[in-house]
Amino acid sequence: MTSSTKTGAGVIGALAAVAALAGVATAPTAQAATGCAVTYTTNDWPGGFTAAVTIQNLGSAINGWSLGFTFPDSGQKVDTGWSATFSQSGQNVTATNVDYNAAIATDASVSIGFNGSWSGSNPTPASFTLNGVTCTGSTTTPSPTPSPAASPTRSPSSSPSPSPTRSPSPSPSPTGGKPTVAADGTGMYRTVQSAIDAVASGNSSRKVITIKPGTYREIVTIPANKPYITLQGLGSSPADVVIVDNHYAGGNGGTFNSATAFVNGHDSALANLTISNDYVEDGSTVNQQAVALNLNADRAVLSNVRLLGDQDTFLINDSARTYVKSSYIEGTVDFIFGGGTAVLDDCDIYEKRSSGAPITAARTDAAKTYGFLVYRSRITGATGNTTQLGRPWGPNAQVLYRESSLGPTIKVAQPWTDMSGNSWKNARFFEYRNTGAGATVNSNRPQMSDSQASGYTPQKYLAGSDGWNPIG
Repeated sequence: MTSSTKTGAGVIGALAAVAALAGVATAPTAQAATGCAVTYTTNDWPGGFTAAVTIQNLGSAINGWSLGFTFPDSGQKVDTGWSATFSQSGQNVTATNVDYNAAIATDASVSIGFNGSWSGSNPTPASFTLNGVTCTGSTTTPSPTPSPAASPTRSPSSSPSPSPTRSPSPSPSPTGGKPTVAADGTGMYRTVQSAIDAVASGNSSRKVITIKPGTYREIVTIPANKPYITLQGLGSSPADVVIVDNHYAGGNGGTFNSATAFVNGHDSALANLTISNDYVEDGSTVNQQAVALNLNADRAVLSNVRLLGDQDTFLINDSARTYVKSSYIEGTVDFIFGGGTAVLDDCDIYEKRSSGAPITAARTDAAKTYGFLVYRSRITGATGNTTQLGRPWGPNAQVLYRESSLGPTIKVAQPWTDMSGNSWKNARFFEYRNTGAGATVNSNRPQMSDSQASGYTPQKYLAGSDGWNPIG
């Protein structure tokens, strides 16, 4: 890409994470298409635009693809893209498939998109090629008149803590400039739940619900009979789209029922948004749990997401496997917990209580090899030498902090503790090659050997019996 195009390793890695929503392996070779059509729609604002690109394969089924086109104006540039890996040389742009949409059956379509910048004018490309074959069925939709109102509007963050910014901008809605959900009435629906309700039960293909920047105070549920749903924020950061409520355990039927979001449909995905429970603890020690995200969905992917809460922020239930990429999680006590399997990759985890507390409370079943993996992430907190890595909610809890940066908030001498009669010494708690002021080796900090660690990679945590690999 040109020097003005964002192509850092973090962005490309996050692109792969967002795109690998369905866990389909990329074919080793691409086949040539015998026919194709492309719809290209833009939503413009002064100096910038979002482009939605739908590729329809009119020929033989293909197992990998590359889309090429040329910008008519030399001032047009791709800034960030999604659902494909974009490169640009001069005015020539190439979009190459990523794992989840590598295959396109005959007459099937895939949708990709990007945010771009322009100067001079912003005309649409005249032609497209798919695997080197000109798309003779191409259609293009003219850009609307540039308007300042089309520019994304930032919402204030509900947390003073920094959140990651490495993930790509999100996908536009299939209609181009109109989001699926907008609280101000400019979308198809005003609430996130109404958009989910409109998805047919038993859907067999991915449904992307795009959400305009704003605050959505509601309880959101993706039911088990609606798989393959993506909730994707349209802001420039995950702080721009906030789904929030303030239920807590004492007044809403217990911890599990207190969540702001319940994600139950398999292969669900959340991208570029915030899920928050803003219930404020009052100092009591009874019934203060207030969950942000209750996850039951297997093969769920979270990318560039913020999960905000106090006690019990993120519940990963027994049935769930989840890959959490370049995201931010904060809380006070046991704020990553449950019996499921989770890989937290390149994440920022923040203990916000000044007196510290355990971060994780795993309840891994004895028959499960893998519970929680905190991988190449950063652990920070409000105060020094107060925060514990975790405690065992169940006697066989499994947690590994691997190759992560442990800040001075970690309680160095004793980073694990007991829970509910379960001894941390009998749990499967380990560290491997961590760094930072909170990392050391002593008798209270079991370390994995190199040979053991080879069996505890992110891919092995997530593979299960179906070989799921959202990492690529």
